[in-house]
Amino acid sequence: MSQKAVYQLSARQILLLAFASAIIAVGAVLLVNNLGGFWKSNNELKTQAEENAAPANISDPSTVSDEQNNIEVYKSLASGVAFITSTSYQQDMFGNGQENPRGSGSGSVIDANGHILTNYHVIEGSENLTVSLGGNKTYPAKIIGSDPDTDLAVIKIEPGQDKLTVVPFGDSDNLQIGQKVLAIGNPFGLDRTLTTGVISGLQRPIRGTNNRPIEGAIQTDASINPGNSGGPLLDKFGRLIGINSQILSRSGGSVGVGFAVPVNIAKRVVPQLIQFGEVRRPRLGIDGVSVERLIEQGVELPIEKGLLLRAIVDNSPASEAGLRGLYRGANGRVALGDIITAIDGQTINDLDDIYRYLDKKQIGDTVQVEVFRDGKSVNVPVKLSVLSQNQTPLNNRPMKKF
Repeated sequence: MSQKAVYQLSARQILLLAFASAIIAVGAVLLVNNLGGFWKSNNELKTQAEENAAPANISDPSTVSDEQNNIEVYKSLASGVAFITSTSYQQDMFGNGQENPRGSGSGSVIDANGHILTNYHVIEGSENLTVSLGGNKTYPAKIIGSDPDTDLAVIKIEPGQDKLTVVPFGDSDNLQIGQKVLAIGNPFGLDRTLTTGVISGLQRPIRGTNNRPIEGAIQTDASINPGNSGGPLLDKFGRLIGINSQILSRSGGSVGVGFAVPVNIAKRVVPQLIQFGEVRRPRLGIDGVSVERLIEQGVELPIEKGLLLRAIVDNSPASEAGLRGLYRGANGRVALGDIITAIDGQTINDLDDIYRYLDKKQIGDTVQVEVFRDGKSVNVPVKLSVLSQNQTPLNNRPMKKF
């Protein structure tokens, strides 16, 4: 009777695998990719911001000076830019509660009902949110939905009889390098600051707070600093084209390299955040590491390319289909489980390839996952379903969020 070949790991290889996995998580190379095709509800909500044209009180930029255009855009939209302050509660050794400030950020009012678009990392971990829209009045706010994958979130205030200034959505699909942009936010707590610049790059590689790649970000030299995060990046007509999210800086301050999440991502995400509180995407439910990276770190593996599965999320599509990660063999030694080499014929080398492919699929679709198992290739059908955010492993963050 033939026996299955089980590829076992030596103690040295196990140590190398653990070390390499840690290095890869910390030093992951930022990749740009196409994150389009989010699953959409048939009854997709529409915010007022999506349907609004450019503010009527902004003159045709070709008929006024650049200075006048800056003034008009600011006057028209500054009151629609939220100053968001977050706090959390902490108990002392005697059980007394104390409110501690966590930080501040910015946001854009996107409809007359009080929905505000901001970054996920601005409200992450907060237990109390307040919003100022100028003047001395503040509003308590609540979190409506959040999406770590795109670093976006929606919060809501109750404006009552107050009339809100809505920041209208523009279009980020046809931007040009060199195009003028304006950023309004609250850097270092300085209320509603205007900076201007140009689009200095497109399709830049950034990642969400959970290390997921975000579709080609907008790079700008408009000064962006801590506190600008979540605020609007506007075109010269006053339309929202991006959500300011990250800076690439060793010092923590602006050095002319800021990044914004394209508004067309927000157009896809916001309706689901308002309706469901999260974005419902198809997932496999796996944690893996690139075979090529492990080989570079000295780990001996039976094939040269693919995604080695370290662990499988319980009750996930992967676990239901029988995919397996590292496991302990009958003799007590750690052995390899599956190595994904392709999905529906598309080559898979790392987790980014997985995200990129699955974002083209819908919940309920079945994909054919090709894995290397026990010395041979096996096709495993996996029916995609939704995983909640707390079922997804988080990795270290490669860029500074503010």
